[in-house]
Amino acid sequence: MPEPLPCFVPAGLRTWGWAAQLPSLHSDRSWGIGDLADLRRLARWSARLGAGALLVSPLHAPRQRLPQQSSPYSPSSRLWRNPLFIAVDEVPGFDRSLAPAPNPSGVRIDREGAWTAKMRALELLWARFPGDPAFDEFRERGGAALAAWAAFCLGDEGGTPGDASRLRFHEWLQWLLDEQLGSVAAEIRLVHDLAVGFDHDGADAWRWRDAVAGGFGIGAPPDEFNRSGQDWGLAPFDPARLEDLDGEPWRETVRANLRHAAGLRVDHVMGLFRLFWVPRGGAPPDGRYVAYPSKVLLHALAEESRAARAVVIGEDLGTVQNTVRAELSRRDVLSYRLLWFEDDEPATWPAHSLASVTTHDLPTIAGVWTGTDVAEQRALGLAVDEAAAARLRSRLGDRTGARDDAPVEEVVLRAYEVLGTAPSMFVCATLEDALAVEHRPNMPGTTDAARPNWSVPLPLSLEALEDDPRPHDLAEVLGRGR
Repeated sequence: MPEPLPCFVPAGLRTWGWAAQLPSLHSDRSWGIGDLADLRRLARWSARLGAGALLVSPLHAPRQRLPQQSSPYSPSSRLWRNPLFIAVDEVPGFDRSLAPAPNPSGVRIDREGAWTAKMRALELLWARFPGDPAFDEFRERGGAALAAWAAFCLGDEGGTPGDASRLRFHEWLQWLLDEQLGSVAAEIRLVHDLAVGFDHDGADAWRWRDAVAGGFGIGAPPDEFNRSGQDWGLAPFDPARLEDLDGEPWRETVRANLRHAAGLRVDHVMGLFRLFWVPRGGAPPDGRYVAYPSKVLLHALAEESRAARAVVIGEDLGTVQNTVRAELSRRDVLSYRLLWFEDDEPATWPAHSLASVTTHDLPTIAGVWTGTDVAEQRALGLAVDEAAAARLRSRLGDRTGARDDAPVEEVVLRAYEVLGTAPSMFVCATLEDALAVEHRPNMPGTTDAARPNWSVPLPLSLEALEDDPRPHDLAEVLGRGR
């Protein structure tokens, strides 16, 4: 029996980078939400600091209507990208008369306002668009998948199937995103983030409706970080149907997300082996694990990784079987190692890994050190595991050697100094930690009505971030020996 095909891994890779939630970025020129010009600026600045990679939150497309979905992990489609991220002022034909009134970043990202302003301007620019051979090539390359996306968008808007101009408009938006994302990738090694699933009522579920298990959602069983379990409200593929199709929907999804990518973070990579299904209308404790055709899916992942010459990072956190990690290692899928979770010192972690302190769903360093994260959970009425929270702060103190009254900025630097000893190919710091932000980007188990998940801008603009000494000091710590 032939050896399993491994994913692409470049020789000698050992670098550091920021993890950025794109919507939270803002600058003097952006329209109320981070866009690809902001991301390019962040990439260029990061490269000057010595960073070799930038891990960016999912760029997946939500439903093309109001209200806009805030979570990037509940997309309409994982094949296409979010038009909210278009830098409208860089679209050919733009003039200042199309710009909205200045809208300083507040305490919550106004997606609806940004969507309305951007769509108004983009529709006017589309009316002026003279055509471009590159757009024609993009449409030809997109083929039936792009046409299906445009048709779904038209339905989202309540349009008529015969509106050829409007169909092309939605294809044009995707071309603009592709062009602008390419300019970001020219600045730094980009690592994209692939969500574990998609909206039951979205474009991917509609396109692959014969392969989706409609009566179930994807989630996670109860654990010490979320005592109620989780129901993510995402549609799972029927594993038998997926195997019949030789994994083609998965392959197409991976290929789309590897465009303009040097790496791909596969969220909840255990889903290639099994997913926790929750009956729709039920609760996570009612859920069960369902097996998936891992060999088919991993082979497709490896082939696409090698074709794109892009590294694959598997988010293998939480309840993951040892056999799963062993198989991922054989496939050269990098492991995910967090200071919050690992008992061993970072210096002993495997080289084939990405090392970080935390993720978007877990507490920031400032949140743990000040107790703000636990206080927020209590205020939201969540079940708090007090013992686990105490262990987390104790671990942070033990690892950093910081005294109990040490300022957050000192603890951040010490934590990443320890993390930097890891031999991992990637060492990653969040921008939230760099700026000592106390609140995590997302609090699992809460709704947008209770908390502005995925909607809190960074406390500093990009212009101020570049001048702030804290990320510079952190970059110096991260860059040692890399």
